[in-house]
Amino acid sequence: MATVTNRRDQDRNDTLYEAVGRLVSARVLVIGDLMLDRNVLGRVERVSPEAPVPVLQVEREEAVPGGAANVARNVSALGAQVTLIGVVGRDEGGRELIRQVEALPQANALPVIDPERPTTVKTRYRAGGQQLLRSDRESAAPIGERAASMVIGAVEDAVADAQVVVLSDYAKGLLTDEVLRAVFAAAAKRDLPVLVDPKSREFSRYRGARLITPNRGELRAASGMACDTLASVEQAARRVAQSAGVRAVLATLSQDGMMLVEGKIALHIPSLAREVFDVSGAGDTAMATLAAAIGSGAEAATAARLANLAAGVVVGRVGTATAHADDLLAELAQGGAGKIIGLEAAKDRVGAWRHQGMRIGFTNGCFDLIHPGHVALLDGARAACDRLVVGLNTDASVKRLKGPQRPIQDEGARATVLASLAPVDLVVLFAEDTPMAVIEALRPEVLIKGADYKRAEVVGGDFVEGYGGKVVLAPILAGHSTTGTIGRMAKGKSA
Repeated sequence: MATVTNRRDQDRNDTLYEAVGRLVSARVLVIGDLMLDRNVLGRVERVSPEAPVPVLQVEREEAVPGGAANVARNVSALGAQVTLIGVVGRDEGGRELIRQVEALPQANALPVIDPERPTTVKTRYRAGGQQLLRSDRESAAPIGERAASMVIGAVEDAVADAQVVVLSDYAKGLLTDEVLRAVFAAAAKRDLPVLVDPKSREFSRYRGARLITPNRGELRAASGMACDTLASVEQAARRVAQSAGVRAVLATLSQDGMMLVEGKIALHIPSLAREVFDVSGAGDTAMATLAAAIGSGAEAATAARLANLAAGVVVGRVGTATAHADDLLAELAQGGAGKIIGLEAAKDRVGAWRHQGMRIGFTNGCFDLIHPGHVALLDGARAACDRLVVGLNTDASVKRLKGPQRPIQDEGARATVLASLAPVDLVVLFAEDTPMAVIEALRPEVLIKGADYKRAEVVGGDFVEGYGGKVVLAPILAGHSTTGTIGRMAKGKSA
């Protein structure tokens, strides 16, 4: 019986791997309420003498697309094409939001500018990884006839190049009954699936949707059922699917994962155990992954499993984060541990650690045959920081540096061995001869090399020290090297 179960699990993983590989082929149309998420980051060291409130010493500010724009951002992060339609005001928030969306890879922004309403801007004040306060600037009034007409016209043009349509409803006034009817009519003409992240408790407004993704509270409000057990969630999902005329319901259940109800099938997808830093935007990430997967041909169950993985990735990061295809592959390969990731995903992971007040260390090498000298170096490197990122030369890079007979082990094997070592928190491969691009992207507080290097020889040393970081030369074990080991092996064979 165990063999059958393992075979089934392996087949499922193979299907998920294939689905991740196809994400880049998706063309997603996102329609919904646009927002700009601002984060004001700093530290709190005292209480105000004017009132019993903390004083935030601001260190930096950042802004990222939010709401439907965050769905588009996540679609882009997965490598798929995305077109975004929504309404912004004629203000700085709207201009910043449009600039950011247009800068996304493979993204096309079609904003309708309404001078009579403000762009929705949510500002979160954070210190030490904790949110202290959120302020909102917005109008939730329905958009006017002129704006609605422009949105409908943009939708009717954009569906021609889409494979799937997403409605991201944040109840900020865009998705009026008129706009919804037009979207569903335009999608039906081209037989496009429509996925809905609902806010209205009247799910019948979304009649004709391929799938809706209510959370537990939204499902409870729409169905009038308790939804406190998996059985009651299934019953509630079936009730609203029938009454609202939607094909499937994917209920998002926070720590309980997700439940997909479609026809006679009810599939519970448990969440992965992990440390949760921030749930902001996890629903947007799940919706983006669902859309890219379904748009590229995946079945709803496969798409839901990938969405669950992606949501798990972003709750382990701080702020409105994204999940990348590399993240999904790492989750599948590592069963959720995911140490081997790409550079963009590493930037997000490092950002989450840094928000927790952790010092990031970085070292690099070929690590062809792991020996005691490597272990000593990694132990010393980890002792100098709170989280250690290891840059690993790709096979092509090793051949240029070490000769055509190297590496002995390919990059996948080398990365797997490194990731299994306790001192190593992340492994990032780089194809260049030096790790300078990785160092510039991650900006580690500590740059570590072995003591056989001189300070002037450490790539990136001046850069790291230039922003206040430091270079550490860790002790090494004499008599241990990969080149020496290979030489001894060659002599043994010739003898």
